[in-house]
Amino acid sequence: MKPNNQNVRKITDFKDLLNQTVALYGNRPAFRFKKRKYEKGEIPEFYTISYQEFKHEIDCIGTALNNLGLENENIAIIAKNRYEWTSAYYAITTGNKVVVPLDKSLPDNEIISLAERSKAKAIFFEEKYLSVMNKIKDEKLSAIQYFICFDFEEDKEGILSYKKLIARGDTLLKQGDRSHVDCKVNPEKLTIMLFTSGTTSISKAVMLSQKNVCSNIMDLMQIIHFDENDSMLALLPFHHAFQSVINHIVVFIGGHICFCDGLKYIQQNLCEYKPTVLVCVPLILESIHKRIMKNIAKQGKTKLVNTMKKITNGLDVLHIHMKKRVFHEIHEALGGNIRLIVSGAAAMDEALAQSLKDIGIPVYQGYGLTETSPVLAVESDSAKKIGSVGKALPSVELKIDAPDEKGIGEIIAKGPNIMKEYYENEKATKEVLKDGWFYTGDLGYLDTEGFLFITGRKKNVIVQKNGKNIFPEELEILISHIPFVKESIIYGRPTWDGDLDVCVKIVYDAEDVKNAMGYVREEEILKHMKKYISEINKNMPPYKHIRDIILTDEPLIKTTTEKVKRHEEIARILGKNN
Repeated sequence: MKPNNQNVRKITDFKDLLNQTVALYGNRPAFRFKKRKYEKGEIPEFYTISYQEFKHEIDCIGTALNNLGLENENIAIIAKNRYEWTSAYYAITTGNKVVVPLDKSLPDNEIISLAERSKAKAIFFEEKYLSVMNKIKDEKLSAIQYFICFDFEEDKEGILSYKKLIARGDTLLKQGDRSHVDCKVNPEKLTIMLFTSGTTSISKAVMLSQKNVCSNIMDLMQIIHFDENDSMLALLPFHHAFQSVINHIVVFIGGHICFCDGLKYIQQNLCEYKPTVLVCVPLILESIHKRIMKNIAKQGKTKLVNTMKKITNGLDVLHIHMKKRVFHEIHEALGGNIRLIVSGAAAMDEALAQSLKDIGIPVYQGYGLTETSPVLAVESDSAKKIGSVGKALPSVELKIDAPDEKGIGEIIAKGPNIMKEYYENEKATKEVLKDGWFYTGDLGYLDTEGFLFITGRKKNVIVQKNGKNIFPEELEILISHIPFVKESIIYGRPTWDGDLDVCVKIVYDAEDVKNAMGYVREEEILKHMKKYISEINKNMPPYKHIRDIILTDEPLIKTTTEKVKRHEEIARILGKNN
C-alpha cells in the first residue's frame, strides 16, 4: 500500500512518544472528562488535563513506584476506562516495567488466577474491586505486594491511595530523584503483557515490546489522516489492544481522549463531547445505525433519505460533496463532528458499511490480533473496497497459506509488529510462529489488488463428512438482515451418523417485535424466522442449508468488546439441546 503521508515523525518507544508530544503540544488538552455521570437534560461540568500535566503525573507515579522498589517488575491495572488508567499505564511503561492490563469484566476467580499467572508485584485498581483485592492481599494468593486504589483519598488497611502515591512522587522529584525521568527505555524489551480472551486455563499471555506497538502507530499514521484537532470518544475497554493503539495515536497527534459513561450513554456522550473520531466494534455500530434508521422511519422520511442517498452518491462522483449538509440532522444526532469511524475486532456487514458511507460517515475497517500489536490491515481513503478489510500496513507482509481452489487459506503475517512470544508458553508460541511468519488462525483471501477479505475463523469452520466447509460468519451476516434479529450464531449439531447439521440460534429483539406487532409471541416469531431462513436456504447449496432454529431473547455470551464467545455459547447450546 502506498502511504498517504510518508513524513510521519519517528518514535522509538512510549517515553519518546510522550516527550515529543509534550514538546509539540504541551499546553493542549490530552483528556476531557466529567467527574460523574450526568442524566439527560443536566448540564455536565467538564475537566481537562493538558499534556504537560499528564506527563508530570506520569513522572510522579513512576518515581514513586521506583521508590517502592518496583523497578523492572510486572504491574497490573484493572478498572473501567478513566484518566487514571492511562496515567498508570504510561508510568509503568515509560519506566521499563511490564504493564499487565486486565479485563475489567473478569469474575473474581479469574482476577485472582491472572494476578498469580502474571507474577505482578503491584496492581492499580478502582474501588469496585476492593473485595477481591483484600482477598488476594489477606490470603496471599499472588506475588502482589502493593495494592493501589484510584479512588482512595488516604492509605488504609494495606491499600495505597493513588493520590498519595502521586504526592509522594512529587516530593521525591523535588528532592532530586530522577530515577524515572532519566530511565532509558529499551524498545526491544517485552513490556506489555496482554491476556487473550478465554477462561484462565486457556487464555494466553501475549508479550509485546514497545517497538512492536510503535511500528503500528507509525504505520497507521501513514495511511489514515489524524491531526491535533481530533478528539476521540473511547468506547472499547482500554485493556483491548485495538483501543490501546488508537489511544497512543491520539497522544501522538496531540489530540484528546474523552470517556464514554457506558454503552447506553453513547448517543448522549456523542452530543456532549462532540468527538471527531470513534473506534468501535461492528455490534456498537449496528446499534447506532439501527437507532438512526428507527428515528428516520418514525419521522416518515425513509423514502426521502433513500432518494437523497442516491443523489448525493451521484454528486460524489462529480466531486461535489453534499452529504454532511443534506444529512445534517443525522450528523447532529452523533455530535455533529464525526469525520471518521474505525471498526475492528469482528467482520462488518457490507450493507451496514455502505449505509453509513451513504449518509456521509466513512467507516474504515481494520483487521488484526492482540499478537500483532494489533493491526495488520486497514482501509483508507485511497484503499477501500466494500467487503474487504483493506490492504496490509506499510511494514506488514501478508500471505495466504495453503489456499484452496477459491484462494481461501490461513492468513499469515510478517512484520515489526508481530509479538515475540506467549509468556511462559513455548509450545503455544511455536504453534503460531513458524519461519518468521505468524499464523493468525483466520481464513481469508487476497484479491489481485492486494485487498484482504476475511471469510472466517479456522477453528470455527464446520466441516461435514463430505469434506465441504461451511463458514458460520457468512450465514450469520445473511441472518442479520432478517427483521427482528438482534444477533445469531451458526453451529454444527452432531447427527446420528457422525455428520453435522447446520443450525442457528437467533436472539430476537423483543422491543422491535412489540413495536411492530403489539405483542410478543414466540410461536409467531418462529414462523417469521422460518420463512426467511427458507428463503436463505433456497439460495444456498444443500450442504449449507440451515436445518433447525433455536429462538431466544437472551443475549449470547460475549467478551467486553461485544465479541461472541462462540465456543462457550455452542457448548451451552449443545449441552441443553442434545
